[in-house]
Amino acid sequence: MRSRQFGRTGRSVSEIGFGAWAIGAAWGEVNDEEALAALHTALDTGVTFIDTADVYGDGHSEQLIAKVMRERGGERPFIATKAGRRLPQQSVEGYSADNLAAWIERSLKNLETDVLDLVQLHCPPTDLYYHPEIFERLDRLVEQGKIRNYGVSVERVEEALKAIEYPGVVSVQIIFNAFRQRPVEHFFERAQEKNVAIIARVPLASGLLSGKFRKDTRFEANDHRLFNRNGEAFDVGETFSGVPYEVGLEAVEKVRPLVSDDTTMAKFALRWILMFDAITVAIPGARNPAQARSNAEAADLAPLPEQAMAEIRKIYDAYIRQYVHQRW
Repeated sequence: MRSRQFGRTGRSVSEIGFGAWAIGAAWGEVNDEEALAALHTALDTGVTFIDTADVYGDGHSEQLIAKVMRERGGERPFIATKAGRRLPQQSVEGYSADNLAAWIERSLKNLETDVLDLVQLHCPPTDLYYHPEIFERLDRLVEQGKIRNYGVSVERVEEALKAIEYPGVVSVQIIFNAFRQRPVEHFFERAQEKNVAIIARVPLASGLLSGKFRKDTRFEANDHRLFNRNGEAFDVGETFSGVPYEVGLEAVEKVRPLVSDDTTMAKFALRWILMFDAITVAIPGARNPAQARSNAEAADLAPLPEQAMAEIRKIYDAYIRQYVHQRW
């Protein structure tokens, strides 16, 4: 497992991380024993970056991570969490000093630690990025020793570009995969200029890029891939990267011939992300040890040939671009 520098923090992290949304909630039934085993397996394979949030299972994801840390002992990996989605309704006013402090205290308790490695504002309203006082509140929390660093998790490229104007923002988490390519155009270069870490989330387009789904695939009632198809619960871009399901399936079949017989489409899709130097870490989810091991193995693949990279771009332009490129 190779490592990459995490922006200006002085830390390095594995280029494949562990996305802990799926072990918290909204991806169907979760088995805690399997989830704990998945976390252990990821760490055993060299993963040193875990991403979670205070709302994943109402804190359950954070608590599972803390349990694994207790069981393993020794040096802790870099653990990033998020704050802001506990608000009953998103508003700039909701990101008050008192609320931020309360959310962070709750995560400190859930993660059983005295200081959080990274707190990310969790897809806040776009207008928040035009309120410097909120970032000043985060600066105060750094000064108080509650958090070491802070960053943002965004929906739109425009939000990412605005966020990195603030000198305290050390990282941006953004959806980036073969079906969401817009960040390459402007954001990556700007982030590199400012030495900002980039966390690639939804790296498999909610599983579309695993190549395992069909038109008749059924998702459980508590799986966002069923209940958020049209953005009923949160931004539709979080589900299948905003690509209409049937369109995504068609595009996947165009990708499939590019994948060699000695690997899987999921590993291929993760390796595609790692071809971009601006990316610090990709955070696929895993609900069992086999998935965690497979994710980590993507880092061992040889670089993808230029022809494959060009073909992925053509598939994106022909099938996907019209649905997502200008929207996010």
